[in-house]
Order: sequence, then structure tokens, then C-alpha cells
Amino acid sequence: MHIMEGFLPLAHAVGWNLAAAPFVVHGVRKLARQMKENPETKLLLGASGGFAFVLSALKLPSVTGSSSHPTGTGLGTVLFGPPTMTVLGGVVLLFQALLLAHGGLTTLGANIFSMAVVGPWVAYAAYRLARRSGASLAVSTFLAAALGDLATYVTTSIQLALAFPDPAGGFAGAAAKFMGVFALTQVPLAISEGLLTVLVMNWLAQYSRPELQQLRVLSKEV
Repeated sequence: MHIMEGFLPLAHAVGWNLAAAPFVVHGVRKLARQMKENPETKLLLGASGGFAFVLSALKLPSVTGSSSHPTGTGLGTVLFGPPTMTVLGGVVLLFQALLLAHGGLTTLGANIFSMAVVGPWVAYAAYRLARRSGASLAVSTFLAAALGDLATYVTTSIQLALAFPDPAGGFAGAAAKFMGVFALTQVPLAISEGLLTVLVMNWLAQYSRPELQQLRVLSKEV
């Protein structure tokens, strides 16, 4: 999913940075408010960022110019919401670009938009819909993590297709090709990420119950 440095045309790189910027600004304000209201949750915030950093640094071979890996954004989204996860994801992607040469600074906006904006919002929608339908915390968390992961790769496929349309099939043809290549590796990765996130959430529910209650993640279970 991390589009590498210099891979996108300049206009696309600038456009995705502009598209991601308002979400980052809103996320910073939301994060500051959350930390002021619930300072006891700072450790969970750090753990959520670390979870995303480790999982999204696990590169697997994929299409040229990108990579496949879990995203780790579902956990932070369930705990803190998509705006805060946008900030965490942006920090993760920035450090990976600077320290690991994974992704890039010119493609940072595109990578933030796919992994830290679209992924978390899809994860949040899946989680809220599942909870309102009566699903358990485990099932809701699994759906959030897995669908948020898949949505990230659909977005990356669209970004690549917009930049490099197929000579014969245009944008639609290129998008189908990129999604086809990603799907081979991403579907099992998304399922694995969903299961791992459920395990972590169960652990947090056991050992960090007060913090999860403050964040209203366990409000219906108590």
C-alpha cells in the first residue's frame, strides 16, 4: 500500500497532499481534545500507534511501486475514532518514510489518504454498524480491522489507476488490474489482521478495562 518515493506524477502527489491535509488538521484538534478530557488513555494511544507502525512495516511483494501488508489502523479507530487515527497513521507513515524508506515524502499525502483517512473511516462505519446491530465487541472489532484494511488497498488501487491508466482499458481497466493483484495477498492479510486485532482488544479489555470504559468501548458490556 505504501506508494514509494517519486512514483506518482507531481500533480497527483500535490493533489493527494491537499486532499489529506484537512483530515490531518481536524485529527490534531480532536486528538488534543481527547487527551485533555482523558489523559489516562495516553498509554493506549501510544500502543495504538505502535501497533499500526509494526504491522504496516511488514512489507510483502506486490505490484511495482507499492507493497502489501496489514495496516493496523482498526485498533486505534475502535478506541479513539477515525480523526485521531488519521494523526497516528500520518505519524507512522512519516517515520516509515524517513527511517525505513518505506513509502516516501512526495507520496505521503496519498499514503495518508488511503491508510489513515479512508481505512479508519471505513473501519469506524463497519464497527458502528456492527455494534448497533447487536454484534459482540470481538465481531465488531474484527470487521472494523479487516474491512478498514481492504478499503485501504482499494483506495491505493484507485490512486495508482488514476496516475497510470491502462492504454486500452483506461482508468477502469487499470483499477481492475491493480485490485486483482492486491486481492491475491490482501484478503488473507485482512482476515489475519482482523483476528490479531481481536486478540489485542481482548487483552486490553482484561487489563485496561477502566481506560476502555472512559473511551466508551466497553460501556455496553458493563
